[in-house]
Amino acid sequence: MKAGFYQFAPRFGDMKYNLQKVIDAAAPVETDLLVLPELFNTGYQFTSKEEAKSLSEKIPSGDTANTLIKLSAKKKVYIAAGIAEYSEGKIYNSAVLTGPDGLIGVYRKIHLFYEEKLWFSPGDTGFKVWQTPLGNIGIMICFDWFFPESARTLAFRGADVIAHPSNLILPHCPDAMVTRCIENKVFTVTANRTGSEQRGDKEKLMFIGKSQITSPKGEILYRASGDREELTVIEIAVEKARDKNLNSMNNLFSDRKKEFYE
Repeated sequence: MKAGFYQFAPRFGDMKYNLQKVIDAAAPVETDLLVLPELFNTGYQFTSKEEAKSLSEKIPSGDTANTLIKLSAKKKVYIAAGIAEYSEGKIYNSAVLTGPDGLIGVYRKIHLFYEEKLWFSPGDTGFKVWQTPLGNIGIMICFDWFFPESARTLAFRGADVIAHPSNLILPHCPDAMVTRCIENKVFTVTANRTGSEQRGDKEKLMFIGKSQITSPKGEILYRASGDREELTVIEIAVEKARDKNLNSMNNLFSDRKKEFYE
């Protein structure tokens, strides 16, 4: 599988601009999986629930999902992308997975960070893994990384690769993903954004960039800069995520002692 991310600085509220940035960046690139940042189409720092609602979309009928579906079909690529979703009167911080044949699924962020709790409802989909001809793709969003159970659940459900759309402001995630991959023996593709946002009277948010592709051995296969726009693709061997043996006598999953865990 050729797996990649697109790291850039979305313009808040300018959905046409943000979508065109993705279309233009992807045009010359060959990849099997492309991961985009969290809320890539809207920007991050909302100032009211009404504003969040006005920038949210239904899936798959909204412009963003439709655009990604068309891009997936044209480029024969799987795309994991974070968007604001509107469904049955609620707003979710969600991610879609699209493929050459259309919409594959939706994940709604479970662990909401900071003021996200003011705008979004907690996700109700559970952690999901989708089987594709390329391998099994799971999704978690940004702050989900902080909870080891997120990646562990996806690994238990068969994920070879965890797509990780993000808007990271805390500095710890890139290094922590090394541990998440080692303890689950999975690949991860963290797609973060760059730039900053300061809207209304809110504190300025600085996004750390440093999007990263990490191997099941905890190898940092690639780490982006902290401030530059870039689209990077790395070839990975998904079968390496399916061998959970550490040696001839230890298996990552079968050695677990659930009776001693809270």
